[in-house]
Amino acid sequence: MLLNYQYDQAQDSHGTQKATLVLIHGLFGSLSNLGIIAREFQGKFNLLQIDVRNHGHSAHSDEMNYQLMAQDVLQTLDHLNIEKFIAIGHSMGGKIAMKLADLAQDRMQKMIVLDMTPFAYQENHHDQIFKALSAVENAQIESRKEATEIMRQYLKEEMVIQFLLKSFSKGKWLFNVQALFNHYADILSWENQQVNPIPALFIKGGNSPYISKAEHFSAIETQFSHSQVKVIEQVGHWLHAEKPAVVNQMISGFIE
Repeated sequence: MLLNYQYDQAQDSHGTQKATLVLIHGLFGSLSNLGIIAREFQGKFNLLQIDVRNHGHSAHSDEMNYQLMAQDVLQTLDHLNIEKFIAIGHSMGGKIAMKLADLAQDRMQKMIVLDMTPFAYQENHHDQIFKALSAVENAQIESRKEATEIMRQYLKEEMVIQFLLKSFSKGKWLFNVQALFNHYADILSWENQQVNPIPALFIKGGNSPYISKAEHFSAIETQFSHSQVKVIEQVGHWLHAEKPAVVNQMISGFIE
């Protein structure tokens, strides 16, 4: 699947080839979600921001797993004649990046994963979100104000509500709610990969549960032999939104 994308090429007066950063958002997101990172590296790197399948303005599909989502990214890279790249992924996007590392080991130069591990999670963190999204759909309303009022009956975190509403347009969710619900187990899941030597930086939110247990760290170490984990204290899963300067500094130190 060719994905919806925004591709900004860095201008270089010396004619040297710039590396390409591929920014991959998480569940319920869109290509603008990692805009804080994109703006930091504008002009220094070529930047490819994408909507993954069933999100944003990319096509909807009843099929959804990490193999397919990674292949979508590769097809989009091929369409743009991008051979080598550095992947940056948040949450579900981090797992897509890790699958990309497996499928395109010869093309990926480095990988940065924001608050996610190569691990099959069991916890359901999104049950109330799905209830809120379905309630808005069933209400058949048009305005964001009405959608907000409905969602507050299910969700207490205003930041989460506002994040989700970025994908509410003309009375509809841009993401494919039913497909995401049907494949939620696939999104949580993970098939362990062969040891991968790609240099990898995992950035953990200090308050987040996604990289918190011994088996999470073990999964990183056993599947990515040249990996390092850095922690940003006093932030949760949305570390790039909570402390963007610190996240960008860590990324910069790793890729520049």
